[in-house]
Amino acid sequence: MTDIRTNYLDLADGNRIPQEGFGVYKLTDPDQFKEAIHTAYECGYRLFDTAQMYGNEAELGAALKELGAARDDYFVTTKVSEANQGYEKAIDSVKQSLKRLQLDYVDLLLVHWPIHTHFFETWRAFEEMKKEGLTKSIGVSNFGMAHLQLLATQADEMPVLDQLECHPRLTEKPMIKYNQEHHIVTQAWAPLGRTTVFDLPELKALAEKHHKSVAQIILRWHLQNGISFIPKSAHPQRVKENADIYDFSLSPEEMQAIDNLNHNKRISQEPEMVYEFGQQYPHHFKD
Repeated sequence: MTDIRTNYLDLADGNRIPQEGFGVYKLTDPDQFKEAIHTAYECGYRLFDTAQMYGNEAELGAALKELGAARDDYFVTTKVSEANQGYEKAIDSVKQSLKRLQLDYVDLLLVHWPIHTHFFETWRAFEEMKKEGLTKSIGVSNFGMAHLQLLATQADEMPVLDQLECHPRLTEKPMIKYNQEHHIVTQAWAPLGRTTVFDLPELKALAEKHHKSVAQIILRWHLQNGISFIPKSAHPQRVKENADIYDFSLSPEEMQAIDNLNHNKRISQEPEMVYEFGQQYPHHFKD
């Protein structure tokens, strides 16, 4: 039977990625971090997702080293921040990231957000870093259709993955379809909507019916949608719970019921605005 440890998706460059991974956004306490990573590894998680912006690459590196696992037994993603975009800057910053992670390479390197000022030269740096072996695969995060179409006008190699905010209130169906048609894996960040959807009666009813938690229902929905997803939690019990979604399934009608919860409602930034500002803008401007 497929479980979290054995469930992989194929990438267009010939590599593979675990379908379910572990996000470390806002995890900073070293002891809590180590416990979370060790619990996740024991539960079968093999994909660990960080970013320069999170400020915790060193903590992840230390926690992974302490596991003592073989390098090819786990998959590490990091992302280049807006401040480090540009050709030389991106390459220099990734070399620093690798030092912090105590790794020779990452499995997947992502452009964290599209920005107009360094759009093409950042990607050129990514293509070069793949050739140099600093990363196995290259991808993007928060890129919409227009950003991918623009990138295609100059890229030698297209992203193999696009990491997007995706949850029952923002189902991203058109983007998932577009990515599938262009051999790009979609990966959901904030797959649980940062708990903003936990009180929806439709999800509660499904959880009760299947004797699962609301979080497990949502993650099973992502799983059956065929996309990758990276839930995060600092609580060992929830880390285990989020991995325990392989012993039940949702019917087509139940999948549709969750799809119907879509409001196109973001909890984070609008990618096109970040592209224009060149950084993550404040959500709320003071009058």
